[in-house]
Amino acid sequence: MQSTDTRTRHRSIFISDLHLGTRGCRSDFLIDFLKRNDCDHLYLVGDVVDGWRLRKSWYWHDEFDQVLRLILEQAGRGTQVTYIPGNHDEMFRRWLGLEVAGVRLMREVVHEAADGRRYLVMHGDEFDGVIRYAKFLALLGDWAYDWALAANRVFNAARRRLGYPYWSLSQWLKRQVKGAVKAIDRFESALANEARRRGLDGVICGHIHHAEMREVQGVMYMNDGDWVESCTALVEDAQGRFRLVDWAAENRLSLWRTPEAVPA
Repeated sequence: MQSTDTRTRHRSIFISDLHLGTRGCRSDFLIDFLKRNDCDHLYLVGDVVDGWRLRKSWYWHDEFDQVLRLILEQAGRGTQVTYIPGNHDEMFRRWLGLEVAGVRLMREVVHEAADGRRYLVMHGDEFDGVIRYAKFLALLGDWAYDWALAANRVFNAARRRLGYPYWSLSQWLKRQVKGAVKAIDRFESALANEARRRGLDGVICGHIHHAEMREVQGVMYMNDGDWVESCTALVEDAQGRFRLVDWAAENRLSLWRTPEAVPA
């Protein structure tokens, strides 16, 4: 349903893996999304702020402040905002159970959809073997990921000059690696198994930067993606129906920050 001020109203919005504090964060796309979408329930499903990166080198753009202001404005308008910290913003897990500026911090929650179905909502790093048992490998992967994102920026600069919209080269490269595909399948199965074990209808998560909606072993698995590569969100309507919003593709966004626009 479209409101008179061109803001689309949803019952619920789920976003994760914003990675504020990194150069790869598409805060420009995210600001556009937050300005044009409202909801009754907003779930921040982890890795909102990238503490790993900020500990290594400080980088903070004015747009990151704007993202946080827009989220707090939603809370101020009565939206129930729930923040589930992930592995990159694990420093906020010490505040679980508190409410700060209208934002409730939780380790996980069960979301009841409009049609009565119940979904486990969690970031998902608890079910990632690399994060749990070999954190140094995850950090090594983070370095390779940064290289792919840098290539992605150059690639999309060329696309913009040719008049083409944004398209994630880094996400495409990741999907070509058989090991990554197998890891995604294992992750999806593990999360689906946990939802089924708890007697729930499905699971909503983030973490792996791979937007997906599909039935896995009898329960619904939904991953809202990220705002580094896919620029996607999961939304629920008033009838309890879910869909993935590919914001860059649906709006043919091809925004590109020039070197002058990004602080060194």
